[in-house]
Amino acid sequence: MLKENINDLLSFLVVAQESSFTKAAAKLGVSQSALSHSIRGLEERLNLRLLNRTTRSVSLTEAGDRLRQTLSPRIEEIEEELDALNEEQNGPSGSIRISAPEYAAQNILWPVLEKFLVQYPDIRVEVNIENSFTDIVAERYDAGIRLGEQVAKDMIAVRISPDLKMAVVGTPSYFSNREIPLIPEDLHQHRCINLRPSTAGGVYAWEFEKENRNINVRGEGQLIFNTTTQSLKASLAGFGVSYAPENLIKGYVKEGKLISVLEDWCPTFPGFHLYYPSRKQHKKAFALLIDALRYKGA
Repeated sequence: MLKENINDLLSFLVVAQESSFTKAAAKLGVSQSALSHSIRGLEERLNLRLLNRTTRSVSLTEAGDRLRQTLSPRIEEIEEELDALNEEQNGPSGSIRISAPEYAAQNILWPVLEKFLVQYPDIRVEVNIENSFTDIVAERYDAGIRLGEQVAKDMIAVRISPDLKMAVVGTPSYFSNREIPLIPEDLHQHRCINLRPSTAGGVYAWEFEKENRNINVRGEGQLIFNTTTQSLKASLAGFGVSYAPENLIKGYVKEGKLISVLEDWCPTFPGFHLYYPSRKQHKKAFALLIDALRYKGA
């Protein structure tokens, strides 16, 4: 029975992961009708309905969810063992999936990958830019990247960056007819370019601290973005002050394009970490990437 079902079971897993026949068919390289026929045949042989289908969505039945939970880890184990055998024969290979916020992907992950992928041409890396908190286990990522304070305690975390210091910046022309803010509360007199992270419904409150005094400020302005990159671009265009990682703005400050203010109030956050489930055994390719990303500073 397994022989006649194995391909259909693999197809079922992809549909379950994608929650869509359209996306699953594209991933498998088959037509939607062929995929639907395959799943229908599997359900008939098992005498079980595995999927709830509507014109707009696909969801798992209770039996389908049980089958997914049983199959998924076993298929992953088989894939990992095949990768391991291939590595022994041909060197490091395989695929690595990582979820990362925009800033970390651009400024920490990519500079390492640019050299790493040249050194290991048989390793494939998929990076999904996600500023929200993704369940890397449920979404079948090998790892995620987040600030140290955001990593769950049940995960293994590897530091991949120094601590992150924030900055408040605006252009010289913006400040030419406005008073420089000396304390965080002065920002209420300025046009603040705000952030609304995907992880929260509200506008992000800018965090400040000095001499054991903590202040959160929600300023007003014309613009709200969900990425720091866009906020910084608006600030460079003269639309107001933005709150961004110091690493992103220091070049502009050095060139005189931006002025950094409230420096003695801007806090430092724990640096970015690569994190992954403690119970999962990873292949050699993943271990090599961890070593390449590991922060080796003081």
